[in-house]
Amino acid sequence: MLNEVERWLATRSWSVTDRPLHRIMAAKRGTGRTVSVVLPALNEEETVGDIVSVIRHDLMQQVPLVDEIVVVDSGSTDRTSEVAAAAGARVVHRDDILPRIPAVPGKGEVLWRSLLATSGDIVCFIDADLKEFSSDFVSGIVGPLLTDPEVDLVKGMYDRPLGGAAGQGGRVTELMARPLLNMHWPQLAGFVQPLGGEYAARRSLLEQLPFPVGYGVELGMLVDALHLVGLDALAQVDVGVRKHRHQDGQALGRMSAAIYRTAQLRLARGHMIRPSLTQFERGRDGFEPRTYSVDTEERPPMVEIAEYAERKVA
Repeated sequence: MLNEVERWLATRSWSVTDRPLHRIMAAKRGTGRTVSVVLPALNEEETVGDIVSVIRHDLMQQVPLVDEIVVVDSGSTDRTSEVAAAAGARVVHRDDILPRIPAVPGKGEVLWRSLLATSGDIVCFIDADLKEFSSDFVSGIVGPLLTDPEVDLVKGMYDRPLGGAAGQGGRVTELMARPLLNMHWPQLAGFVQPLGGEYAARRSLLEQLPFPVGYGVELGMLVDALHLVGLDALAQVDVGVRKHRHQDGQALGRMSAAIYRTAQLRLARGHMIRPSLTQFERGRDGFEPRTYSVDTEERPPMVEIAEYAERKVA
């Protein structure tokens, strides 16, 4: 590990207990910064309501840390929107944000559009499939952004159990993202959960970043933020244990392909690898190939979008 990363781990890796809530609230009052929480959601009616309820109770009613909770529904066919709204979130449909640009499927697309649907100086992203959710996930990763003006982006780190086995979750992280980062961006080797969906950043940073539309958004954001603001502006906070719905092996393969593609674009813009992935499923006549396109589109930095610039002027 690079000496720079060892130093970073000692100075930019914290526990949620390092910043008590009263200290975070004092910093919020002192800076006047506002906080938006965004939940990208697709068919998450079983979990999204509990997450919203916990955030509202702990961080809006008990203490006013969070100023708005926005659930961006990316086309759910279940009751995600109704459940989220009943729990107290403002629900916005992906296609209603920036309708001038047709939406494409993908998590990164939703996160990018959420910048136009929120107003907070700090934007906190939380996945909508978390179980046994704790508001520490929000206060823990927002805290450094309020208390330390030199920090621009904070990732959550946590244990990820799989089937009762501790630390066995995050398979794409261990098999794809971590090797890529260690080999090509070793400054980022200290991130425990580089692909984790729980992180917060200053709007002033997010609006300058391109957003891969699919699963590559977290890796792309880390790499681009490193180049834009430097390692010392990035941090991570231990928030405990993350429990969520796990994907099957083929879905993980498609996720890995998108992440590799995102990395490849940043390593060699110009020469493009074949943007597709063939997987196999057993059918009546044996194994049958299924070919999927790999997310290749990226949205430009939000500051380049006219509607966003007009909103800032207004």
